[in-house]
Amino acid sequence: MQKKVIVLSLGGSLIIPNDINLEYLKKFKKVIQKNSKNYKFVIVCGGGSIARKYIYALRKIGLNHMFQGFAGISATRMNARFMSYFFKHDQEKGIPHKLSELKEDISKSNIIFCGSLEYSPRQTSDSTAAQIAGFLKCNFTNLTNVNGLYNKNPKEHKDAKLIKEISWREFDKMANKLKYEPGQHFVLDQTASKIIKDNKITTYILGNDIKQLDNLLNGKEFIGTKISG
Repeated sequence: MQKKVIVLSLGGSLIIPNDINLEYLKKFKKVIQKNSKNYKFVIVCGGGSIARKYIYALRKIGLNHMFQGFAGISATRMNARFMSYFFKHDQEKGIPHKLSELKEDISKSNIIFCGSLEYSPRQTSDSTAAQIAGFLKCNFTNLTNVNGLYNKNPKEHKDAKLIKEISWREFDKMANKLKYEPGQHFVLDQTASKIIKDNKITTYILGNDIKQLDNLLNGKEFIGTKISG
């Protein structure tokens, strides 16, 4: 039986919030390798603190969103290379930079890492992951540093409530209430939101408790948010 492909967006805040999040990544590796018996994984890496530092520096000297975005994209690719090293992948091949390369790689391997694929305006790891999920016609799971989508920022409001299920249209409305900024912190950016809505991609948002990803992959109850019709 052919394995189902899952696209994961691994938030940079989970890879390198400030220093490398080694304990989390060890657990992440264990869960991915265990579940690769039943699934193939395309793991799109975010830029994390490295991207934000680059973006902040370019913003301080007055460079526009294009330059800031390109710096962020470079950071996602660096983190993807690091994660491929972390999983002891063959380094002669490197990481895919195009959808065609990625499709070929996933036909031969169970686990693929990449960063943002194309250098284009508003391209992020989230929108790349959504684009890949649409291209491969599979589900998309976003791993971030909060447990899912809340009705308001849980880091600023103690009474914030987790939204367990939401439609593509309603989620897109929430995402677009925010002004786009390179390196922004919303659980899924505006470009990714539009892609999952237009392509009707079932999407999950999970936090840093790696057990929730394991539960989701094995059909068990999980803490997080489901975005669908």
